Amino acid sequence: MITETDRNHLKRCVELARTALDKGDAPFGSLLVSKDGEVLFEDHNRVAGGDATRHPEFEIARWAASHLNEEDRSNATVYTSGEHCSMCASAHGLVGLGRIVYASSTKQLKTWQQEMDLEPGPLKQLSITEVLPDAEVDGPDEALSEEVRELQFAYHQKA
Repeated sequence: MITETDRNHLKRCVELARTALDKGDAPFGSLLVSKDGEVLFEDHNRVAGGDATRHPEFEIARWAASHLNEEDRSNATVYTSGEHCSMCASAHGLVGLGRIVYASSTKQLKTWQQEMDLEPGPLKQLSITEVLPDAEVDGPDEALSEEVRELQFAYHQKA
């Protein structure tokens, strides 16, 4: 269940996604929050430079592996504007991060891509729980997912 605290973090993720869009990148944004509610790391998509692994969720996993012990990683929450792709879900699981909360789902993204007549990317579009069956996951947030939809459409209209 998404709480008001969760929703506030998700709103920041949508802001980061908007930052990515403003910089010419695909609109995704994420943050890592400690069990005490401290934002530890935040980032937005940076794949426009040519490195397709520069998703914010993957950057969170890299940062957490270098800066947090196993217990702190497992107690942290990842908030993101869009549900993790299979690459990011794998990184999340391999590093041992905790709960995931997302504003929009893979299923929604698939629908939006179909509405825009876009081909899916090179990765199979799986839900997080198809990659990490035991993951603690909450989402989507219906109100914020509409904002994410608008960002996705704006990005693909520019392309």
